[in-house]
Parts: sequence; structure tokens; C-alpha cells
Amino acid sequence: MEDMATTQDRKDHPGERPGDDPIRLLAIRDTPLSLDEVFAAVGDAAAGGTALFVGTVRDHDGGADVDALGYSCHPTAEAELRRVAEKVAADFPVRGLAAVHRVGELGIGDLAVIVAVSCPHRAEAFAACRRFIDDLKHEVPIWKHQNFSDGTEEWVGA
Repeated sequence: MEDMATTQDRKDHPGERPGDDPIRLLAIRDTPLSLDEVFAAVGDAAAGGTALFVGTVRDHDGGADVDALGYSCHPTAEAELRRVAEKVAADFPVRGLAAVHRVGELGIGDLAVIVAVSCPHRAEAFAACRRFIDDLKHEVPIWKHQNFSDGTEEWVGA
């Protein structure tokens, strides 16, 4: 799967906003995710607070041991991710917003999703980041398939 990133072309300085679009990076990838990339994408000289959420693959779920996990997505996932990002940017004083989500087979401890939001103040950044990850998990058609140690499996979000 190719990187489905929709990234603002950044030929400016790191503290400046390109154009007027606070959405800096949105991607669904089958390659490892980078905290540095996402953090750098939301950098803004007018932002006093940046909040990051990092979702990792854990070794258990609901009391059962997880052996393997994979994510897949619907072809509309990238468009839905943009729609969610635009709503968050409209509802909060966002200076920069970014999200990347992994698809494919992941191992325990791998990064599954990274969301970052920068705002003028920390409370706004925390609130916007929380809304962004919550809405992403509920509205973007990305599904998790878990295989448990006891031989059972489960689809989450499908």
C-alpha cells in the first residue's frame, strides 16, 4: 500500500503557517510512524501548547492475551480523516493539526496512530487533541483485527 498522505507543501520556515490551512499532515500508512514527523508538522510560532496522542499495540485486550494485530481501512478512510480534521480545526483555535494511522500487520509495542494539535494555549490543545482522536476512532473507517493466544479472534470497529 502506498502512503496516502495529504501534506501541505512546506517550503516555509518551521514556525510559519502555510497559507491559512492548519491541517498540516494526514496519512494512512503501511510503514512505521514517526513521532518526530508529526510533532514537527504542527509546529507554529503562535502556538503555546502542543498535545500529542500516541496509540500503541498492547499485549492484551479485555483480559485476553493478544498475539497479533492488523489494521485495514475502507477506501474512503482518508477522506473521512480529512473531514474529522476539518471539524476539529473549525471548533478549536488550531494552529497546526496532524494525524497518521498505520494499516497492515503490527507487533506488540508498534505505534498504531499518532495525533497532534497545536493551539495558542495548552487547555485548547488538550481538548482539541482529545476530540480529534475520539472522533477519528469513532468515524474513520479503520478496523482492527486481533488474534488472541487462545486461538480466538476479534474485529474491532467493523
